[in-house]
Amino acid sequence: MTKKRICFSHYGMSLSPTLNLRPEHVDSKRCLLIIKDAKGHKDRVVPISDKVIGMLREYYRASKPKQWLFEGQFPDTQYSPRSLEQVLKNALKKARITKPVTLHWLRHSYATHLLESGTDLRYIQELLGHKSSKTTEIYTHVSQKSLQRIKSPFDDL
Repeated sequence: MTKKRICFSHYGMSLSPTLNLRPEHVDSKRCLLIIKDAKGHKDRVVPISDKVIGMLREYYRASKPKQWLFEGQFPDTQYSPRSLEQVLKNALKKARITKPVTLHWLRHSYATHLLESGTDLRYIQELLGHKSSKTTEIYTHVSQKSLQRIKSPFDDL
């Protein structure tokens, strides 16, 4: 398992907190990721799936990171923002996705998918580390998928 496949699975995380992850920030027993000094210089905890835990374990056994969960080319150095952007660019090319995509766009996509699957906006706010609910409310933009699921009150008459 490579850094490249795992780094995009970190659940709505921004670039800097992803690169600042340390091996001890993964609580595999409770399926949690501890994000230190994230948005607003606050720590937060987000759940991660069993599947991602498995991928991280495989990656850890192969890479044996010491200081940073995703280490750079040289010992004890962080993976660089530029390298992470290049990983995204290569993944998009491989998947033949031609739409413009950024790392931050993945964070928005995560929040939108949570919202569309029925997750309460307050939980999304907490997961993303937003101080204000107004910031989180940008994800409430209307999607066709959501509109089609609305049941009219007249259907029950």
